[in-house]
Amino acid sequence: MVSKVLVANRGEIACRILRACREAGLQSVAIYAENDTKSLFVELADQAILLQGDSITATYLNQEQILEIAATTGCDAVHPGFGFLSERADFARAVTQAGIQWIGPSPSAIERMGDKMTARKTMRDAGVPVIPGEEIEEEDENEALIAIQQASTRVGYPLLLKASSGGGGKGMRAVERPEDLVEAAQSARREALAAFGDGRVYLERMLTGSKHVEIQILADRHGRTIHLGERECSVQRRHQKVFEEAPCATMTEEIRSAMGKAAVAAAMAVHYEGAGTVEFLLAPTGEFFFLEMNTRIQVEHPVTELVTGVDIVREQLRIAAGEPMSCGDLNLRGHAIEVRLYAEDASNNFLPAIGPLAVFRPPEGPGIRLDTGVRQGDDVTPNYDPMLAKLIVWAPSRVEALQRMRRALDEFVVLGTITNLRFLRELCDVPDVIEGSTDTTMIDRLWPNGWSASIPVELEDGALMAAAVSESSGLHHQSPSNAQGTEQSGPLSPFMTLNRRYP
Repeated sequence: MVSKVLVANRGEIACRILRACREAGLQSVAIYAENDTKSLFVELADQAILLQGDSITATYLNQEQILEIAATTGCDAVHPGFGFLSERADFARAVTQAGIQWIGPSPSAIERMGDKMTARKTMRDAGVPVIPGEEIEEEDENEALIAIQQASTRVGYPLLLKASSGGGGKGMRAVERPEDLVEAAQSARREALAAFGDGRVYLERMLTGSKHVEIQILADRHGRTIHLGERECSVQRRHQKVFEEAPCATMTEEIRSAMGKAAVAAAMAVHYEGAGTVEFLLAPTGEFFFLEMNTRIQVEHPVTELVTGVDIVREQLRIAAGEPMSCGDLNLRGHAIEVRLYAEDASNNFLPAIGPLAVFRPPEGPGIRLDTGVRQGDDVTPNYDPMLAKLIVWAPSRVEALQRMRRALDEFVVLGTITNLRFLRELCDVPDVIEGSTDTTMIDRLWPNGWSASIPVELEDGALMAAAVSESSGLHHQSPSNAQGTEQSGPLSPFMTLNRRYP
């Protein structure tokens, strides 16, 4: 039984979970650091408790403090969202040992799938195809480097070095030539050790021209494990996804069935419970290989929700309460696309940006969803991940979904900080995206020297800010046909005009 949920997260995903709790009739508790005092998620919670401390480690990663708050506020469940403590088996174990329900898989499942080398071995034993490669068990650096060099001759080039405890591209290095191997291995081990406290890496053959396709799974305590179809997440920058869609444009029913069965087998192999995602590489030949399993809710879960009609977070709450999942037979309906709006300078190697959200005007209309934790007037700081929002659209077909996304991005106005809006808009017109022939190398292939805007950011932002000031003063944009001073309908017309000219 679950009646009161502590949300051990912040920002957009905290808002998403808090709203799901309210719809489910559950009480909610938010935790927040002092610099999040005025954040939207704090307002959405039934109860909000200030975390003591000045750093992420002292606040959102402070397991002892979070558990104490859960106990003193009478919470009987903890939802970790994504990031932070969501894939920490020790935290999940501490929650359950405190007599509180962990909304997620068991600590043992998190451990087995969180360690990438253990996950590869588990998948091989379960009959799930894995990318050709080798695990390196040696922890001593000199012994590990020798083992890596020996394994590289068997795996072949080009290859990827990956951190065993990694994620988000940390501890990952592509190696094209043998002479680059040692330096890349040392660098990957250092980064992995700093990020995860574990410097072990393993080798995989680099499969070029492949798609990144993942399967959403759900499993309850009543012996039912299902998949909800696939998402394609091939468009990435620095191994971070920026454009996701469901279903995959080139997926066949035969491959979908085989990949879905493999994902279910992967979940059953670790006695999985709750929502999770099994990620694969889909080669041009139609072969697919296991990449990893994410034992949490995914950032891109909304596209699956829109094409299946399943509220995945609501299902997490049901499963945690011991109820059977509510999903019946599923049919994919229409097409959904998600883009991630970041406060970052896409023309400067995607460096994070800061500043006030002086204007934050999301698009509206049929088939548009915005998952965000920010509002106009908020400040973007360097303290947290620079993702501001997820813009998701649904339409009956992929062509219509792309058209809707273009329109939505044209209408989206953010001023005060630099964002990747124009980069996202340009992606929608890339032939590979239009044709559905994207792969994980697309951004690097199209912009080997980095993406650049067609007009300097400062000039466009100055023009848009002038439009915002004019509009806030009660002035309206006039066209030549309005020579008599008749006001033009549509208050966003200045922004829409500028955004269409400079995507």
